[in-house]
Amino acid sequence: MVVRFWSARTTELRLSDYLRHFNDHVLPHLRAKDGFIEARVLTQSDGVVVEMIVETLWASLESIERFAGPDRESAVVAEEAVHLLTSYDRRVRHYELKVREEHRVKGSSS
Repeated sequence: MVVRFWSARTTELRLSDYLRHFNDHVLPHLRAKDGFIEARVLTQSDGVVVEMIVETLWASLESIERFAGPDRESAVVAEEAVHLLTSYDRRVRHYELKVREEHRVKGSSS
């Protein structure tokens, strides 16, 4: 499996709009791609600027190429998302996943 990392910046005011865009448009697009496994959006804020790291997990580099095209390190950013971001990385990074552990907390529904 391969993890694809991309980062971007937005404002506290635009964060909820970006997350809505991600949930309503990006996730359905990802789910439709063969080899997509999961996605996470991580955020860190200083109260004004929010840095986001988006990580997606894929079955293989080939599945990433089916999503991103032959230049798999090129960021895939929809035009409507560009307007919600203050800046974003044009290139992404990929790492091979070597260890994965999932632990469910007892009594947790998530």
